[in-house]
Amino acid sequence: MRVTIAEVARRARVSKTTVSRVLNNKSDVDAATAIRVREVIAATGYIPSAGAVGLAKGRTNTVGMLVPGLTWPWMGDVLQGVADVLEAKGYGLLLNTVNRGADSMTQFARHVSAKAFDGLLLVEPPDTLSYIETLHESGLPVVMIDDRGHHRGFPSVATSNRAGAASAARHLAAAGRDRVVMITGPADFGCTVERIQGFRDVLVEKVLVEGDFTPEGGLAAIREVIADGVEFDAVFAQNDMMAIGALDALREAGRSVPDDVAVIGFDDITLATHAVPALTTVRQPSREMGEAAATMLLDHLLDGVPLPEEPHVVPTTLVVRESA
Repeated sequence: MRVTIAEVARRARVSKTTVSRVLNNKSDVDAATAIRVREVIAATGYIPSAGAVGLAKGRTNTVGMLVPGLTWPWMGDVLQGVADVLEAKGYGLLLNTVNRGADSMTQFARHVSAKAFDGLLLVEPPDTLSYIETLHESGLPVVMIDDRGHHRGFPSVATSNRAGAASAARHLAAAGRDRVVMITGPADFGCTVERIQGFRDVLVEKVLVEGDFTPEGGLAAIREVIADGVEFDAVFAQNDMMAIGALDALREAGRSVPDDVAVIGFDDITLATHAVPALTTVRQPSREMGEAAATMLLDHLLDGVPLPEEPHVVPTTLVVRESA
């Protein structure tokens, strides 16, 4: 059975607040009491929670983060940007995923109830928004990363999906490519809609195929288009993973890239530079987005700077490589 701070306080014959002050190395606890409390902690194997450590000082110096999972290709860059900012300010990070579904959310809710963190960074997992909005309305500072175009007015850091897609279309148009297959993300993602709109601001695609942001989705999309006999001279895939799948399908079909077909992705993940040929792509500034979100949240927690109602937008950049 897990030892609680209440059990430590009972055995040491002090209050929970005194235990917390000992854990925080406060100087206003007399030496004999501090020694007794530490002896009980050692004897019981008590491991303090973030809430217990922060009880006396009114904050935990910890930021919570909730993400769908860690397998998204750009998630590592987001986390590194967050960690760089938090570590520089002496803050810790309590990371939660939803890999185990309801069980994961139950554990996250326990952290919320225990006040284990001072504010929350969020890459929105499916079906969690109403709960997060309730937390925000109850006073928990929340900043969303990559708002997918859904949540205007909610504190967030986003990227310029529409402008990024438009830059890809301009690049293809300048090269005389006008028979474009666009492979989109899932239709219910705001970023999918914005990238379609941005591309169409410049150039109308010949064929649009819905994908799923996986290499398999890109492979299947191009196989389908080739099987249907569609003539095309370019592919715009709405993320790099689908673009890499598209490259595989074109290689399989004997199409030369970029001579026969130009290919552009979106994200600029590490694999983009190692694709064959190296992938032209729209760079989504994932690390900078993490840095901006963490900075926004800490400015609010430490200095009282109001969280903005409009998204903070970190711009995309077209990175030209061999595939286009």
